[in-house]
Amino acid sequence: MSTVAQKPHIIVFANEKGGTGKSTTAVHVAIALQARGARVAAFDLDHRQRTMGRYLDNRAETQKRTGRELPIPRHATHDGETLERFEDVFAALSEGSDFLVIDTPGRDDRFARLAAERGDTLVTPMNDSFVDFDLIGQVDPDTYKVTRPSFYAELIWDARKTRAKTDGSTIDWVVLRNRVQHIEARNMRRVSEALDQLSKRVGFRIIPGLGERVIYRELFPKGLTMLDAGEFGGMGLSHVAARQELREMMAALALPEPTQQNATLPLFAA
Repeated sequence: MSTVAQKPHIIVFANEKGGTGKSTTAVHVAIALQARGARVAAFDLDHRQRTMGRYLDNRAETQKRTGRELPIPRHATHDGETLERFEDVFAALSEGSDFLVIDTPGRDDRFARLAAERGDTLVTPMNDSFVDFDLIGQVDPDTYKVTRPSFYAELIWDARKTRAKTDGSTIDWVVLRNRVQHIEARNMRRVSEALDQLSKRVGFRIIPGLGERVIYRELFPKGLTMLDAGEFGGMGLSHVAARQELREMMAALALPEPTQQNATLPLFAA
């Protein structure tokens, strides 16, 4: 893999539908990168819910309360209103960072569109259902064959064209397939086939994401991730499986190597 340049590699997590594990995945990616030795900043564009910001605030409180050193990215939240603040915070977080992880609202938002245009890696988490698939593509109700891309796929297509005109760069669009428990196998196969069809038409990569596990909801109040869960409690088989999912997801994202290798926490340590 290539080495990160002066400009940070911008990872944008975007999906206009809620409930896909977007913020949880964004936090895990940010922490995993910092634990690997990268200089990471995080920008939460959802000033209403502020899930990423609250997650990292909780993490800082846990560090203060326990005295244990935890990798915590620099982070800020946009006010959701002004372009000037967006640009100021974007510039401040970009300075000195290898990676800038941006979490966007689960709705149409002008700043989310602006972030998408600047992203190097654009991650769209989705669950294995045609309800989620409908955001990026439509299927025939009888054959389940893709009939056309949906509005969000067209939005990303426009963002890619804008980016190419701006600096000649390309946006690596990744559809991250978060899994849902007890989903019917035939439905999973149909969603998978539809994703494969659509990926060839609009040009995104499909990678495995995180499973639907209670542990992720339990970790939020303390701001912990699967990377450090073992230090704060027992590791059952479910936890081991979750860490393996995270390991596979990070590998599939194929992000550049950080310029620094001063890891504060061994990545995926037992």
